[in-house]
Amino acid sequence: MVKAIKVMLIPNNIQETKLFQYAGASRFAYNWALAREKENYEKGGKFISDSELRKEFTKLRHSDEYAWLLNISNNVTKQAIKDACTAYKNFFKGLQKFPRFKSRKRSMPKFYQDNVKIQFSNTHVKFEGFSSSRKANKQKRNWVRLAEHGRIPTDAKYRNPRISFDGLNWWISVCVEFPDCKETLNEDGIGIDLGIKDLAVCSDSVKYKTIFYKGIMPSERI
Repeated sequence: MVKAIKVMLIPNNIQETKLFQYAGASRFAYNWALAREKENYEKGGKFISDSELRKEFTKLRHSDEYAWLLNISNNVTKQAIKDACTAYKNFFKGLQKFPRFKSRKRSMPKFYQDNVKIQFSNTHVKFEGFSSSRKANKQKRNWVRLAEHGRIPTDAKYRNPRISFDGLNWWISVCVEFPDCKETLNEDGIGIDLGIKDLAVCSDSVKYKTIFYKGIMPSERI
């Protein structure tokens, strides 16, 4: 069984700056991939796979102009490129309208976190790459406080963790896999014999006494 859970985040000022940086990088990678697909199509080219675009984007990350992307977790931009390719492909399948470029002012800031590397405690969630320092006080920057404690299991399999900003608060939504709860049924049965002296006598020898009201037998009640 898979259950979707959404919890509000309570980041400090430094963490909130990183959240906006991650969301900005995700938007940039999405728009870049969409522009590359559109340009390639207008030139008569075939669909570019997300794996090809990710390789091209890796080279872009290491250029002087886009060196700022090196401070962002690679999984954030990789997933944004994959999302753009999926949206572009779905348009040609007739499943949705042509995907729009994400506006800095009008689009909701959001990004993806790796479902394997993300970690949860009862009170915090650990983000990938907020701080690469090995110092304990710097490592704390990776752990963002959750508004609700114990809502998200700490030892489960996670799917598609997404972080978003609604204009007021940051939120994390994640799908969590829970083991299916199935009751084990048996073929044991029980017989019941109703009577006057005893209300019921079961086949397993359990007896339930008749309840009398002020000395009146049940058959005498009006």
